[in-house]
Amino acid sequence: MKSSLTAGLLGLLFGLGLLLAGMANPAKVSGFLDIAGLWDPSLALVMVGGICAATGLLAWAGHRQRSLLGLPMQLPKPGKPDSSLLLGAALFGLGWGLAGICPGPALLGLATGETAFVPFVLAMLAGMGLYTLLPTPRS
Repeated sequence: MKSSLTAGLLGLLFGLGLLLAGMANPAKVSGFLDIAGLWDPSLALVMVGGICAATGLLAWAGHRQRSLLGLPMQLPKPGKPDSSLLLGAALFGLGWGLAGICPGPALLGLATGETAFVPFVLAMLAGMGLYTLLPTPRS
């Protein structure tokens, strides 16, 4: 129960941050991706802030055996990118560029009642379903 409440509160904080940063606005995201036109670099500051926060917290977490909730720490091990990761990253970037939205802001938009996000969320869920049908890569 404690971990579910914590996850819910952190998800709410994340969603509010996305909303305040303009990440739920497809026009703002498209403006950031339009480097050949009227480029809007403001979302770069959001990304830099997220990278800085994540870098510090991951470094701190890497020295711990247990999470703050007492659960075993499960951090990914570094390794070389494989074809699945590269393909997934390319598809994510393509979807982000075409739609001007990524999963977090799409769910946030859906939660606020914005029906324009429904096709994106349905496509995202379909992609997640297709992923479960793919063979699991061997380590």
